[in-house]
Amino acid sequence: MEVPGRPASYREVFAVPEFRPLFGTFLLSTAGDELARVALTVLVYQRTNSPLLSALTFAISHFPWIIGGPLLSTLADRLPRHRVLVVTDVARAALLALMAIPGMPLLVLLGLLLLVALCAPPFESARSALMADVLDGERYAVAISLTTVTLQVAQVAGFLVGGALVALHPSLALGITSVAFAVSAVWLGARLQRRPAPAPGAGQSLWRDTAEGLRFLGGTRRMLSIVALLWLGALFGNAWEGVAAPLAAELERGAASVGVLLAATPAGVVVGGLLLGRFVPAARRERLMAPLMLLSLAPLLAGGLVVALTDADASSFGALLALLFLSGLGATWFIPLNIAFVQATPAAFRGRAFGVAVSGLYGVQGIGALAAGLAAEGMMPSGVLMLCGGVGMIAVVPALIAYRRTQQQASDAVEVEGAARA
Repeated sequence: MEVPGRPASYREVFAVPEFRPLFGTFLLSTAGDELARVALTVLVYQRTNSPLLSALTFAISHFPWIIGGPLLSTLADRLPRHRVLVVTDVARAALLALMAIPGMPLLVLLGLLLLVALCAPPFESARSALMADVLDGERYAVAISLTTVTLQVAQVAGFLVGGALVALHPSLALGITSVAFAVSAVWLGARLQRRPAPAPGAGQSLWRDTAEGLRFLGGTRRMLSIVALLWLGALFGNAWEGVAAPLAAELERGAASVGVLLAATPAGVVVGGLLLGRFVPAARRERLMAPLMLLSLAPLLAGGLVVALTDADASSFGALLALLFLSGLGATWFIPLNIAFVQATPAAFRGRAFGVAVSGLYGVQGIGALAAGLAAEGMMPSGVLMLCGGVGMIAVVPALIAYRRTQQQASDAVEVEGAARA
């Protein structure tokens, strides 16, 4: 039983029967996505010897979110969410099984990969919305911190395992990924409660549902401030990753150090997410949102200065890693913001709202990486890192002020409602 006034324990979260399959299949699907991405990227490069086609293969998985995410995510509200999860996992298992057939033509492989990626928006929207249905209060807060940490770990595991399996044969990696999605579908089908669709779509088109979701997000200052913070924080916090390789070269480090640089921030997110979700009370967690947002950006400015003003040696590389780790600790601002997002979104809109928010998230991350790469054509990568931190801290201030104002208004509304009930 959850005790008010303190963070929930992991035991209390895992005691909720439906959370266990949601968490376990999230781990399987995330690792499977990364494993398949690595396998296809290597397979395309082996066949074509083209870095451009290889990079395009890696990017295809993001296209459905950017182009079709808001539309496809409406399925998570129009249909029973457990059914959306099972059907999309079955579809991915079947598509990946086809991709694992040796000798499959390259164009067919890329087309199948696009179809696999199209399953992600409805699946992730339904899973995120269902998490808010089965958990509440501090249990939900702890679950979000746990899944944030798991996302980082599963991505790293998927890349590492994918690299090892691809060394044997790319088709083996794709076959194992197919099995992972099949296991996920069976697990979800057996353990999730059957719930009706929160917003049945009879007689209404997907486009109209999508438009309603967009109007909801843009219709209140509270939702606008939350989404603005989410996108701005991701835009400036992650853009530097687009120049990770040139940054390593500026430090006179080898190619292996690129992965080390990219791993430093997720490592900070892992540690910070565990601490924030498990040991920090809800009221304090909410007050930490703004300091954490600034903490995620300030180390980027400091890191760029360290690289630009010191010699390229082991000490400057170590200092940069420490600052990127600190940035990862701050990047846990995502946890209280996610909780605020759920609290401000009615259940019938959660699938669409999550879909739009995540679609924009993928979009701004791609734009940020591209902008960083273009900026690096005219300045040193360390300068780009400084810009990400410095300009980012300025850009998020108006959104933080708006968020704080709407937060106070939301608190006042809750107090008035409570007084009226009393």
